[in-house]
Amino acid sequence: MTRLLIAPDKFKGTLTAAEVVAALGRGIAETAPDAVITACPIADGGDGTVDAAIAAGAETRPATITGPTGRARETAWALDGTTAVLELADAVGLKALPGAELDPRGASTRGLGELILAAVRAGARTIVVGLGGSSSTDAGAGLLQALGAQLLTSEGEEIAPGLAGLETLASVDLAPARQLLDGVTLIAANDVQNPLLGPDGTAAVYGPQKGLDEQAVASADETLARAAALLDPAGTHAPAEGAGAAGGVGFALLLLGATQRSGADVVLELAEYDQRLAGADLVITGEGKLDAQTLQGKGPVEVARRAAHAGLPVLAVAGAVTLDHAELSGAGIARAFDLVSRAKDVPDALARGEELLEDVGREIGRALPTLLAEPQGDSAPLP
Repeated sequence: MTRLLIAPDKFKGTLTAAEVVAALGRGIAETAPDAVITACPIADGGDGTVDAAIAAGAETRPATITGPTGRARETAWALDGTTAVLELADAVGLKALPGAELDPRGASTRGLGELILAAVRAGARTIVVGLGGSSSTDAGAGLLQALGAQLLTSEGEEIAPGLAGLETLASVDLAPARQLLDGVTLIAANDVQNPLLGPDGTAAVYGPQKGLDEQAVASADETLARAAALLDPAGTHAPAEGAGAAGGVGFALLLLGATQRSGADVVLELAEYDQRLAGADLVITGEGKLDAQTLQGKGPVEVARRAAHAGLPVLAVAGAVTLDHAELSGAGIARAFDLVSRAKDVPDALARGEELLEDVGREIGRALPTLLAEPQGDSAPLP
């Protein structure tokens, strides 16, 4: 009996992590019917973070919130005991934009603050906020307002949503939001190291994907700098690593006392990956594309790193693979399987993702005896 742990991230835009697990499992069952499969869908703090928590046993909590452009949006968060898991991507991220139409100056993070408020009211004492896939560059202003912070214009009125509203910020009182979160442990889960401002800041690096052109990026950085001077007069948090995550939501969470942690690490803990790893003979991971970005601390690499240090063989499955053998091996991955080479072209691979994953599963099932016989690394402690 072979014990397989399947722990992939989503195939973005096509399949959820749970769907990837299911498709691979169906294929493996055909050629290795005695294999025992443990499902462990993962994420890295972005899209799929809440799904990963729910797959690990957390309770689904539906919510109606303010979407990024002000329209009501249905979303969900997860609650496990007194630990809540929230996800920016589905609440107010790019995927939440109506008609996928970018709104670089108006998009707001208020809905994410509403989710934090809902979690507090439900009794959560630890709140994990997955950051990734943001649609806004409001420095988390909307989030702060939803939690009761006073962000006012020179006329004493609440600033309007988004970057446009941030331009009118004249006075700040964060005390109500901080009081609301008294006794709550707030965790910002992401793998972004950018500060809030400057050439490596959130506007310069991530603004273009949200619709800011070169001139607008420069203007946005100036707006963020003025806002930061009011929100963070001591200049403590704006330069911090991760402050630039999710259009500055990382900065807002730091203002509220959050601790920043690797999104991949947090999700693997929620999924009890290390405990599941102890009972496995082989690990399968993957995501939509295995490329240079994968090596920058994304979920599949962390899955592989931990498995390799436990002396277990690791396979990876992706829609496309651009990493060479040396890069894969360096990440702890023994072999990688792609879908594009099994399809007519990329659109065909996207359309037939589950079918092609089943085909990969059948191939893996046939190869299990060989894969398990290959020598693996030692089980030295993780560095």
